[in-house]
Parts: sequence; structure tokens; C-alpha cells
Amino acid sequence: MDARLIPDPQYPGAWVVRIGDTDQSWIDPDDPAHLEFDYVQRIADVIDVVAPAGERIRAVHVGGGGLTLPRYVAHTRPTSAQVVLEPDEDLTAEVRLRVPLPPRSGIKVRPQDGRTGIRALPDGYCDLLVIDAFAGSRVPGELATVEAFAEYRRVLAPGGTVVLNVTDRAPLGWTRRLLAGAERYFPMIGLIAESSTLKGRRFGNIVVVATRDPALDWDTLTRRAAGAAFPFRVTLGDALRRFVGGAQPHYDGSAEASPEPPGGLAAFR
Repeated sequence: MDARLIPDPQYPGAWVVRIGDTDQSWIDPDDPAHLEFDYVQRIADVIDVVAPAGERIRAVHVGGGGLTLPRYVAHTRPTSAQVVLEPDEDLTAEVRLRVPLPPRSGIKVRPQDGRTGIRALPDGYCDLLVIDAFAGSRVPGELATVEAFAEYRRVLAPGGTVVLNVTDRAPLGWTRRLLAGAERYFPMIGLIAESSTLKGRRFGNIVVVATRDPALDWDTLTRRAAGAAFPFRVTLGDALRRFVGGAQPHYDGSAEASPEPPGGLAAFR
């Protein structure tokens, strides 16, 4: 699919990355803290509880798009070291041309898919791992498997956190299986989604947080999610275990990509 970088007529200077019929990223280079998509705001909430503003972190992003979240980290936590794994070299070149990164951003983009790039990283490499990668409008199955979560844990430092953006539809079976795999390697997991998505009334984004940090501030995440313009709910503990139920994890070799959005739905994120 051809990527298109399109000016946003409502926000002069802002851009939308559109792949096929789906809006994948939104960027305001003059204000990297302006995050237009709701799910991106929820991921930024996780970043904010992983490390206070101004604190240097080491982050890895699987999926680059318009580099929205790497720009956010560079803006709010200068001198942070960031690696972005984005196999679409043409998209990266277009973004760099039209919406250049600031000087000394600390952002390095590698033309690799997520699993290949993560395998090349040393143990304990990063504090934060963000998985936000789509093939068209679907999350590749290889990013949701038990084996993937083993790699996520390996590259995270003690106390590190992985956050994933996925999409699903009722009965959310694909997400339940992803969570079952995450449970094998992470002691604390949370799910952040709009109530209508959790109840199966609409196709939507689901943010999954899996952490090695026993002190991660879930209370702040819960308050921010509930106070959003379109409120999200944080599901933890026993409620999350009930949600997962008896779901069996995804495994390499048999995992399927996440469900297609209904009816060719575009810009669902």
C-alpha cells in the first residue's frame, strides 16, 4: 500500500500519515506534545508514569509511522536514546523529508520489522518498549505471540514496561489470547480501552500494558483514562483475569493477524 503524508486542513502545519484508507499517524512538528489520536494519548500516559518529564530514558518503538511518539519522548525527555523499527523505508524517507526530526533528537530509525529488530538488541536494553505496528489495518500476528513476549521481556531492563496498541472487535478473542501470552512473562498487566469497545459494541483500539515494575503508577493511568474527552477504562487484577478466562495464547507459526475493521472502516484510531 502507498503511504501518503497529507496536510491537516484543521491544524496548519500538522500532517496525517494515511496508508490505504487508514489514518496511521498525526504529527504537529511545532507542538510534539499535541497528540490528536486518543490511543496515542493513552500510550503517552504510560510513558509519563514510566519516567517523569525531563528524565532520560531508553526507548524502542516497533512501528514508526510519522514518529509521533518518538517525537513526544524527545520533546518531553530530551537526551533520551530511541530506536524505531520501521521496515517501510519509503515512508520513513517521506516523513523525514516533509516533517524533519529536530536536530540531535536521539531518534534512530532502523529499516527492520519488529521481531527482527528486537532479536538484534541486547538483554536489558531499554526502559520502554512501544509496539504500535500495523500491516494495513491489522496487527501482525507475530507481535502477539508467547515467543514475542519472551523477547519483549528479554530486552527490557529490570522495571521496564512494554505497551502495545492493538485493535479488535467482539468478542475480543484475539486480544484475550494476546493477554494470555503476556501473562507468561509479565507479573502485572493492564488493559486500557473505551467501555464500548470492551463491551463489544464497537471495533476499536485497545492499549495493553505489561510491566516488570511493581511500583508502576496505575492510579494515575486510571485517572487520566477516566478523565479523557472520550473516557477509557483501565482493567487490572481479578477483573483482567476474568476477561482473559481460558483463552489460549498465540504461538509463532500459527498466529493470525488481528481482525479486519468492519466495512472497510477508515481512520478508526
